Amino acid sequence: MWEIPRATCKRRLRSVRQVLLQRTGLLGILIVLVVAGAALVHVTAAGANEAGNNVKLPPHVEDLRDVILTAAHSGNIEELKTAFEVSGVVPDLGFDAAGDPIKALKDHSEDHEGREILAALIQAFEMPPVALPLGDDIENNLIYVWPYLAERPIDKLTPAEEVDLYRLVTPAKAAEMREKKRWLWWRLVIAADGSWTSFKKAD
Repeated sequence: MWEIPRATCKRRLRSVRQVLLQRTGLLGILIVLVVAGAALVHVTAAGANEAGNNVKLPPHVEDLRDVILTAAHSGNIEELKTAFEVSGVVPDLGFDAAGDPIKALKDHSEDHEGREILAALIQAFEMPPVALPLGDDIENNLIYVWPYLAERPIDKLTPAEEVDLYRLVTPAKAAEMREKKRWLWWRLVIAADGSWTSFKKAD
């Protein structure tokens, strides 16, 4: 009968143990990485929800938002007339627009074609909204405000919110907001019934 020398057996046993220890160590590292990754995903998701990503838009609000975005992406501010029709009202623009709101928007746009206004609409909708209660109507007492930052304490933003702010305004404008402790950019409001109630730029 062929026998393996005892010394050889011991060497092989030590080798097997070393391999097992190495594999166990790698497995432990992998487990730690997976757990850490899951925690990071959880924290990131929580931060996104705090920013307003968990707001569920009513169908009427979602439909009007899509119509406004379609008009904005067209590059032709005249297309906003469709959004006004879907809304049923012309939003409060913060300036006199009773005669011709499209002309008024062009006049208040730096390029005088309204494209600056359209770009602001797209930027606003790229941010999550915040839902706020308003009025006594239980079924339709919410308004939806874009961007959510318009309702945040501007001098107490989180790092992630600061990044969102810089996506909208220059560092100089952000510094001015913090100094004055108030919102100084566009604020868009859609009511729960799908009416576009406001689109103003605060100065």
